[in-house]
Amino acid sequence: MIYLTQRIGVELLLLKSADLNQIIIKKTITVSPNTSLLNAREILLRHNLKRLVVVDSKKRPIGIITEKDIAKTIYALGDKPIKTVKVSGFMSKKLFNVKKSASIYDCAKLMRRHRISSVIVIGKNGVLEGLITKTDLASIFLTHAVSPLKVSKIMTRKVITAMPGDSLLYVESLLIHNRISRIVVQRNKVPVGIITYRDFVPAKLPHWIAQYADPKEVEDYRTKKDLTDFQVNQMSHLLHFKAVDIMASNPITVNADEDVGVAVLLMIRNGVSGLPVVKNSKLVGIITKADIVKAIAES
Repeated sequence: MIYLTQRIGVELLLLKSADLNQIIIKKTITVSPNTSLLNAREILLRHNLKRLVVVDSKKRPIGIITEKDIAKTIYALGDKPIKTVKVSGFMSKKLFNVKKSASIYDCAKLMRRHRISSVIVIGKNGVLEGLITKTDLASIFLTHAVSPLKVSKIMTRKVITAMPGDSLLYVESLLIHNRISRIVVQRNKVPVGIITYRDFVPAKLPHWIAQYADPKEVEDYRTKKDLTDFQVNQMSHLLHFKAVDIMASNPITVNADEDVGVAVLLMIRNGVSGLPVVKNSKLVGIITKADIVKAIAES
């Protein structure tokens, strides 16, 4: 383990000196706290975004919402009309900011320490300058890693998986209880699909729940940490929808012996944040942008 840490440190050494000026800070699409949940969801989907910064009248960041927040809020609506829900009611007010003088290394450490996917860049008078995401750090990795690094060295070996026939309620409980952003759907240890929070955002889940389930029973199911097989089977009648109904089929995978740079390119080109890792076609791990951020933070 000591050898691995030292090896990664040597290969990513140049990242410590890289600053935010080497990243083109993208113009960030923002919303006001009075924006409705439905409008925020539409903006995310239209611009293919994963998060929106909430700003006040002076363009100062006061919150952030993600597709995960929207999916979780929709599930917790109960009898509340969805049209009445505003961004201010579910946005995260705990923001992590840096100035433009911060380094890539600083951003990676902040993301790693707080398990977040983005850092807000602020300018004079606290005005929003932009956003640094895991995708930005992964892109920088391509130009600053000075020697090859195998996927197997930094991948996460414990993979939370589901089967194609598992209910969506069960899949959602796995995402929430394990605090992860994606589920690998596998059959006989071969990855056949991926489900992320993005797959839930466009779906009409409130209508499904209202039609098939008692809200209290669903909430008890979602918040219980240890579900027995009996309880899962007992709940299966509530929804006719299964993992296979919304999963992205034929997921892009990467071999465990490939270079991390190949994994990064695959993620960026295909607009995904994680890839199942295979060896002889069998699932052996998963590599995400979070793993790359971790490698940078520990360099």
